[in-house]
Amino acid sequence: MDKLEINSSVIINDLIQIIENAKLKAVKSVDFHRVQMYWEIGERVFKEEQGGKDRAEYSKYVTKRVAQELEPLYGTGFSRRQIELARQFYRTFPIANTLYSQLSWSQYKILIRFENQDKREFYMVEAKKNNWSVRQLERQVNSSLYERLLMSNDKESVLVVAKGEQLPSESKEIIKDPMFLEFLEMERKTSYYEQDLESAIITHLQDFLLELGNGFSFVARQKRLHIEGDEFYADLVFYNRLLQCFVIIEIKTHKLTHQDIGQLQMYVNYYNRIEKQEYENPTIGILLCAAKNDAMVKFTLPKNEKNILASKYELYIPSEKQLLSELKTELNKQEKK
Repeated sequence: MDKLEINSSVIINDLIQIIENAKLKAVKSVDFHRVQMYWEIGERVFKEEQGGKDRAEYSKYVTKRVAQELEPLYGTGFSRRQIELARQFYRTFPIANTLYSQLSWSQYKILIRFENQDKREFYMVEAKKNNWSVRQLERQVNSSLYERLLMSNDKESVLVVAKGEQLPSESKEIIKDPMFLEFLEMERKTSYYEQDLESAIITHLQDFLLELGNGFSFVARQKRLHIEGDEFYADLVFYNRLLQCFVIIEIKTHKLTHQDIGQLQMYVNYYNRIEKQEYENPTIGILLCAAKNDAMVKFTLPKNEKNILASKYELYIPSEKQLLSELKTELNKQEKK
């Protein structure tokens, strides 16, 4: 290949990237124009309703009448259900300039379900910041991400970290307990080998990073630690750019023991003394386990130890009612401590 051909290839690749970026921006632009359209429809319908004498009855009449006229002209995007959603959208976000251009109408339809403003704002900010797809937003909502973070944090810190107004200062601010790993699609069995769970995580690494949360990047699997002739292997190693530290994850498919904690403590000590740079923060260790005794973990670790954590994993997301009941129980335990 001569020099002319090489330059031509580079130019073509650059142009392809420009075109793809432009197409992506165009799609996002169309999405936001759609969001704005539904907001304006919701505003107009709501203001019309406010002029009616019997507002409850008139509201039903207006949405029904609008849909009858618009759906034949423009399709199912203007059905009565969509018009009612547009109205609810406007009532939820009455100030147009508070809307995020990065979010689609499908994502806003998920967000307006929440009556709790703090919860809605949390998911809205996280979806924007992490560029979540509709599927990813649904998954985080269905797994009660907001409630799981509240289990070890107060509401204010969860929101300020989400908004980027404050960087997380402790591991508990971003590590969830429990972690939901339903995306691994593991067969329903009474027990698993640790290597099977580890392999499934690597296969679904992108989804696992989403579950881990903000700022994580993958570093190594079965990281070899050589200690004066003896060799040890850490299951998974990540780095968190927000906390500026390594994060070691050990997988245990049984109920956690104090020996497991001691093993992870050794790996964390190794990283702190051998791998960590001076500008980096102390390494975090996470024991991802099938079951745990929180009191045992507490008494095994030194007092005020904040960098070794145990998080229970669940391979299936329970029903919303079961999940919220379990989370409420855990939150009550936290308040009593």
